[in-house]
Amino acid sequence: MAKTELTQIPVSQMVIGLTVKLPLSWTSHPFFRSKVKLEQQVQIEMIKGLDVSFVYVIDGHDLLPKVDEPVEIEPPEEVVEQEIDYRPLAKKSMRVSQQRFVKSVNDSRTVFGKIVSDPEGAYREAATLVEDLVDHLYESETPHLTLVGSGETDVSVTQHGISVAVISMMIAHTLSLSKKDVRDIALGSLFHDIGKLKVPEAIRRKKRGELTDHEINFLKMHPNFGHEMLNRTGLFPEAMLDIVLHHHEFIDGSGFPNNLTEAKILPTTQIVSLANDYETLLHQYQTPQVALGILFKTHSSKHSDNLISVLVKILGIYPPGTIVRLTDESIAKVMMTTADVKQPHVWSCNLSGGEPSFRFLINEDVQVQEVMKLDELSEGAIKTLQANSPISFYFNNFNH
Repeated sequence: MAKTELTQIPVSQMVIGLTVKLPLSWTSHPFFRSKVKLEQQVQIEMIKGLDVSFVYVIDGHDLLPKVDEPVEIEPPEEVVEQEIDYRPLAKKSMRVSQQRFVKSVNDSRTVFGKIVSDPEGAYREAATLVEDLVDHLYESETPHLTLVGSGETDVSVTQHGISVAVISMMIAHTLSLSKKDVRDIALGSLFHDIGKLKVPEAIRRKKRGELTDHEINFLKMHPNFGHEMLNRTGLFPEAMLDIVLHHHEFIDGSGFPNNLTEAKILPTTQIVSLANDYETLLHQYQTPQVALGILFKTHSSKHSDNLISVLVKILGIYPPGTIVRLTDESIAKVMMTTADVKQPHVWSCNLSGGEPSFRFLINEDVQVQEVMKLDELSEGAIKTLQANSPISFYFNNFNH
């Protein structure tokens, strides 16, 4: 049976009562579905604000002007500004980010498992994963970071790789680097720690203070192990291999394995080095804002001032995952960055952990008052906010 052709109309002809279909992916608009029944003028205005010139009519054709009937032009009605509750849309966008993060981690784990037995298959799947990441980054002109997690108590090599890729790609996007550079950065970030798979798990799982000098030196060989493993395939680009080999190099020459200085470290590698350094501090100190402060105060000589400034701009004063006290005395976990650094989107509760709520501080007369430490929270608040869960990041295209 032939497929019925939908009626296409310009967005200027939309009227209340029509049911329309948007010519966009469901991730590219603020509605729950691409099929929208127009019941309020504000819906029409929102669609007009999207990057579309037309919509498809599903139902309500009798409301459209007849082809031969002159259309009476009336002065536009004054649109009464309505307060829209964007929280359901924000929650949906965070669910999408979480699902994409988990899929990316699982895909990365599959790639790691094939790199020795099927390097060509691993490369193809890695390239597909990179394209997904690039697509998600460029879905919005101004992407934000949102808090995500794998549900595990420890951060795996692949989970760390995705989070480093996201931060690095955000830096590259802010600096307006080419998509080729962004792809190299994404691919290098995904694989930057693959050499750790040659390090015994007993060593990998130890905290820094528990490692012997011999174990530290062995662990520092992982960039060489990873570079050798990937270079042997003959499949990966040089810029990506450079990231794998030199992601622990710092511009002051204090890094490893070659003690390179700024002039000898590729700009794309410097970006991943910074993102990796921040992620390492994050998991060491468990507080995003504290990790950022330590990076800024004690690691500033290791990275260029420009890159650190971009990272601070991306993460904001209160990065996702930061536990804060609000000016209304409630406790909250920052879930997503916004244009207003003091009013992020948060998950909040009272001091004992009750009255949990997802909140848009930007719509309230409430701001962040101070950063809280884990030992300052009640057990109830820790449980409600999942304040001790590992922290990772993913792109979010919600911009309200």
